[in-house]
Amino acid sequence: MSNDELMPIGAFARRSGLTSSALRFYADSGLLPPAEVDPVSGYRYYSADQVARATVLRQLRELAMPLAAVEAVLGSGADEASRLLDEHVAKVVEDAASVQQKAAVIKSALGNVPGFPIAVMKGPVLADAVEQVLTATAQEPGMPALAGLRIEARQEAVTLTATDRYRLSTRTLVPAEPPSRTWAGTVNGDELRAAVAVSRRSPLVRLEAVSNGLWFRVADREDRHCRLLPEEFPDYRLMLASLGEVSTRATVSKNLLLRALEEQSGERVALHVADHGVNVVSADDEHPSIPLPATATGQALQIWFELTTLHPAVSTAIGPDVMLDLRGHDQPATIRSADRGDLTTLAMPVKPDPCA
Repeated sequence: MSNDELMPIGAFARRSGLTSSALRFYADSGLLPPAEVDPVSGYRYYSADQVARATVLRQLRELAMPLAAVEAVLGSGADEASRLLDEHVAKVVEDAASVQQKAAVIKSALGNVPGFPIAVMKGPVLADAVEQVLTATAQEPGMPALAGLRIEARQEAVTLTATDRYRLSTRTLVPAEPPSRTWAGTVNGDELRAAVAVSRRSPLVRLEAVSNGLWFRVADREDRHCRLLPEEFPDYRLMLASLGEVSTRATVSKNLLLRALEEQSGERVALHVADHGVNVVSADDEHPSIPLPATATGQALQIWFELTTLHPAVSTAIGPDVMLDLRGHDQPATIRSADRGDLTTLAMPVKPDPCA
C-alpha cells in the first residue's frame, strides 16, 4: 500500500474522533496498530478501512470499558459482543448504585443531622404497594416529579401516589406501627425500586426521613437510601376532589377483561357498558367486539382509552374482580378492586375513535 492511499495520524485522528496521543497508546497496546510505519521517520499511517474499528474503540472507551474487555468485544462476533456489552453495562449500573448508597451514608454523617422515624411497615406489603403504584410513573423531560412516588404519612396511614398525567394510582396502607409524625415527600422512583427489592425480604421496614431523602431501615440487611425530588408533585388531591358523580358502574372479572384487552391489535380500545355487561370494542373493524359478563348499573356508555393507559390500570388492581366507575366518555374513570378499595387508579379517556 502506497503512502498516497494512507492517512497520517493527524488526519486519521480527525476521521475517527480519537486524539493522536490516544492512537499512539492504542497502537502500542495492540488494539489499533497503524497500517504502516515509515522505517526512517517513524511516522504512522492508517488506512480508511481502520476508521470503523477506531470509531467502535472510541465508543467503547466512552462507556468506561476496560482495555481487556474492549479487546474482547472487538475480537468477537455480533452476538458475543452484545453479551459483553450487556455484562459491562450491568456492572456499571450496579457499581453506580453502590456508590450512590455509600455517598448517602457519608452525607448523612457529614451533616451530623439524625433522621427521624416516620413509620414501620410490613416489608412484603410495602414492596407490593410500591410496585403497583409505580406503574403510573413516567420518565418525561422537564417533569422529573412524574418519575417519583409521593409518600405521605399522617395520622394512622401511609399513602403512596404516582401519576404520568394519563393515569393516577394511589394506595393507602395501614402501617405496623403508626406514623410518629406527619411527613410528605416525593421519592426517586428508580432508587425506590431497588429499595423495595430488599424490603420484600424483610418482615418489617422502618422508614426514616433525613433532609435529602428517605432511609429504608431493615434488620440483618443493608439499609437503602432514596433521594427526594425537589420538584413539586402535581396536586392530585384537587383532581380527586373535582371528580364528578359516577353515572355508570360495572363490575367485571379482572382476568377476562385483561384477556380481552390483550387480544386487541390497535392502540385504542373502548369499553361499552350496558345492562347486559361490558363489551370490549376494537378500533379495528376486522376484530369483533368481545362481550364480557358483568354487573352494570346506570347509564349505557361507551368510553375510549389508550391501551397503554387502560391495561396497566386493570392489571395492577387487587382481587379477582375490578369495579369501573365511569362519569362520561370525556371524564376520568376510576378503576379499583370490587372488594378492596385501598388501591385506586384514575384513567384518562381519549376522544372516540372516528373509525369506530
